[in-house]
Amino acid sequence: MHLEVARPHRVVVLALDGVYPFELGIPNRVFGTADGRYEVITCSLDGRPVHSNSDFDIAVAHDSTLLDTADTVVIPPCDVRPYLDNGLPQEISDALARIRPGVRLVSICTGAIVVAAAGLLDGRTATTHWNFSSRFRETFPQVHLDPDVLYVDDGDILTSAGATAGVDLCLHLIRRDHGSEVANMVARRCVVPPWREGGQAQFIEQPVPATTSAGTAEARHWALENLHLPLSMTDLSAQARMSPRTFARRFRDEVGMPPGRWLIQQRIFRARELLESTDLAIDRIAGEVGFATGASLRQHLHEAIGVSPLTYRRTFRTSTTLAES
Repeated sequence: MHLEVARPHRVVVLALDGVYPFELGIPNRVFGTADGRYEVITCSLDGRPVHSNSDFDIAVAHDSTLLDTADTVVIPPCDVRPYLDNGLPQEISDALARIRPGVRLVSICTGAIVVAAAGLLDGRTATTHWNFSSRFRETFPQVHLDPDVLYVDDGDILTSAGATAGVDLCLHLIRRDHGSEVANMVARRCVVPPWREGGQAQFIEQPVPATTSAGTAEARHWALENLHLPLSMTDLSAQARMSPRTFARRFRDEVGMPPGRWLIQQRIFRARELLESTDLAIDRIAGEVGFATGASLRQHLHEAIGVSPLTYRRTFRTSTTLAES
């Protein structure tokens, strides 16, 4: 019997003039590390080299007809000033019109301005680089802009903030497609954090504490080693040798969110790993990650990703675990 092997999910990256080389390379670096689950191909409008925002051009082998074949399309940032002032050139509008209904559309940084100028974000929630938020709102009032977050998942259209937020969004898509275990593997290979929630602040006033001041990293590391315990603010601040009030302020400065919210995220993240990789009962997993009951785990997981633990386990159970069960 001949078994047809499913082709990889095709990610087509559209490089426009003025493209940012770092962000242009993010999809290939992240999706291309997922052991053949994705095929990443880059195109320009006409298949000719594009000018980057650096001191070199980028040779591209494909033109925009490649968009006809995409399962996911990625728009990296480029020089968007002409589109804010004059709208999209017809050739870009025609290229985006090639995207089939139901294909995922992803923007990185100011790539959201290209998507918005095409009218594809009307009535939807999106984000972009915080430095462009005021101009974005003025130009595209029909878009519900959230300028404070790392990325927005609005179903078939996803937008992210600048630079490494594009990495976070690509990892989020891998996690959505294949689960936490595969996303974690990709993150390890790329040497990046495995998970930063989309709602995390993209702009932190004090990302690095002064060298003479104590930070919260040690307390965060201790918390991750002790997620099974009912950790309190007093416990965490004691690890950092700070008062609870000072610790909470310093934590928000360094991480971009309150300690309690961060702790719940880490418990959910660990629970997802255990659901994928073990046969442990739901109540047992809840205890392992510090939720008081299985019902509490169910509630938090549903609030975070919209599914129950059992549904999540059935969706992302690894082949190795299934073979052993």
